[in-house]
This record gives sequence, structure tokens and C-alpha cells, in this order.
Amino acid sequence: MTNTSFDTKIVHHKADQSLVPNSKSTPIYQTSAFTFKDLDHLESYYEGNSPYLYTRERNPNTDELAGTVAELEEAPAGVASSSGMSAILAGILAVAKPGDHIVAAEDVYGGSHKLITKELSTFGIDVTMVSFSNLDEVSEAITEQTKLLYTESISNPFLRLEDLEGLVALAHKKNVKTMVDNTFATPYLLQPYTQGVDLVVHSGTKYIGGHSDVTCGVLVGNEDLIQAATQKIVTFGANLSPFEAWLTQRGAKTLGLRMKKQSYNAKQVATALDEHDAVRTVYYPEKVSERGNGAIVTIELNDSIDIEAFFRSLGWVKIAPTLAGVETTVSYPVRTSHRALSDEEREKIGINDYVIRLSIGIEDHKDIIEQLKKAIADSKS
Repeated sequence: MTNTSFDTKIVHHKADQSLVPNSKSTPIYQTSAFTFKDLDHLESYYEGNSPYLYTRERNPNTDELAGTVAELEEAPAGVASSSGMSAILAGILAVAKPGDHIVAAEDVYGGSHKLITKELSTFGIDVTMVSFSNLDEVSEAITEQTKLLYTESISNPFLRLEDLEGLVALAHKKNVKTMVDNTFATPYLLQPYTQGVDLVVHSGTKYIGGHSDVTCGVLVGNEDLIQAATQKIVTFGANLSPFEAWLTQRGAKTLGLRMKKQSYNAKQVATALDEHDAVRTVYYPEKVSERGNGAIVTIELNDSIDIEAFFRSLGWVKIAPTLAGVETTVSYPVRTSHRALSDEEREKIGINDYVIRLSIGIEDHKDIIEQLKKAIADSKS
């Protein structure tokens, strides 16, 4: 379906239809293993003529999801995993081995920051964290042992838009791979693989699933890198369950519709709050793509606001340590996503007690704005 639109691709991508050829919806293959009629049939699996043996290795539901995201990113291959974090780890380990070095953006999501700075050393991988807003600084951090540059297409929580063209050019010059977390943008807004990025990762928990009811990761890239990453996922037992793959795939069918609505709403919220006297700064990217600029708005309130009172006054807008559902939620990075960072690390990237991340949903944008303004008004000290 290479010549069809985004929404058509995502609705019509299907799993292997030969298993249940007449089913309109892909069944849930809730099984740990697949049976064989005889030893010749079993042997056909190891000869590459039969796709399924054990769900930890492959399952039609996880294949369908990985294939959908790969198609949307215009990548040759993909693999689904138990979470965005396991997908990130698998991608890194597909490229780097003990004794190698990676360079990562210092303003990545807090969970990614913790994985990269605290856990990769147990695999014998060295790490340097730098600002990717200055590619000269990235270049200076690259050594003869560097194998990978890791960043996010849109950073969390300040929504810095990565210069992917410049990053890829630098990586090619230095003969290193690139890996980009495209969770905030989704393939609806950006397709980093088409710009030369080697590996693209998604927390399918977020916009791909879109309904806050799954934990899921997807990694896409070329056949060789995805095969290497898949081996890590299989060996570590970080596979995605068939049911969660099915739920994510079902949610993904409306990704284009949701992103269009949520991006529109976010723009309205950003504009309204930018004019509010109690809001010091509004962070919302511009010119991400012709389809929109994403559904996250980060704000910094001024010190006239009692933060505790603000969170108590949000009403139907709930506090949640996640994002990208159909309902509007707020997150407090200093106590959630970036809690594991030291005070110095948070200060360096600009996270303080007045920074709040808004995940804008599909409600009427006027209702969202009214509720946020009410919370601000009720919390002025």
C-alpha cells in the first residue's frame, strides 16, 4: 500500500491472513506456542518456511503491530516489545557492545536518562550526555569507540525539535549510527527513518495505542538492525503480549484522527496560555510538519501561583505520570518523569518547580482552556 495515504495505510495493514483468512478483524492469538502436525512441519519452522513456534519469539499480533509502525515510518522492518524502555535498550544493544561508547541528548525523557546513565554501564557501554541543540558539542563528544547517537525527535518536556538532517549528516561523517525516539511526534508528524535515521523507537504506550490501556514499545529500522534487536528482546524475554499488541493495533487505527484533533487543540491551548499573565513561558513547537505540531504543551507558571493549589484545582483534568491518551492530563516533571535526575541535572535542562507538562486530549478545546484557566485563577497566592 505504498501509494495510499497515512490513514488508509493504518486502517488496512493486516497480519498474516492465511491463519484465519476470512476474519475481518485480526483474532487475538492468545497462545504461548504453536503446534505442528508432524516432525516435517516442525522442521519447516527451522528452515524458515513456517513463521511461528513460540510467542516469545513471534506472534501474529505482535507482527501486525510492528509491521504497521514500520510501514508508517517507511522502514523495512520492525519489532514490538514489552515497553518503550525495552525497545530503547534493544536498539542500543543492537549497535553497541561492551567497550563501545554512545552519545545521548541530555534532555531526554527521565526514564531514558536513567537507563542510559545508570544501567548501560552494567553492559560495559560508556555514555556521554550532551546538548544536541549544539551539534558541534555532539561532534566533540564522539570518540573512536562511539557507535551511536541517541536523541528524541521532539524532546520531553521542553519540546525542542531535533535537527535530524544535521544529526544524520554528522553521523555519516563520523561513521556512527543514529537512534531517535519519535514518540511525541508519531509517524503522523515526522518520519525520521526517511531522513536517514538508522533506528526509530516509539513508546506505543503513548500515541500509537492512544487510550492509556497498554504498555508497549516498537522499534523500526533496516532488516539487519531489527534482527539484532529482536534477538535481544527474545533473549531477555521482553516480548509484548498478544493481547496488548492487539489493543495497540486497534488503537493505532485512529492515530491520524486523534493526532489531527489533539494537535489542533494543543495549538489553541498554547495560544490561550501564552496570553495569560500567570504563565511565564509556553513551550510549543512550530513547523514540526504541515499536519501539525503535536499534542503536548509545556508551561512554566510564575511564582504568584501556589503549585499545590493548582494541582488540587484541576477538576476533570487529571494528574497522570504519562501522556497521549484521548483525555487531557497534566504531569509534574520534577516529581514524575524527571524525578530520578539530580537537582543539578534538572536545573541544567531547565526543569523547576513551576514547569508543568500538559498532554492535550480530544475534548472541546474551549473546555480544556476554561478548566486550566480556572485552576490558575484558583491557585494565585
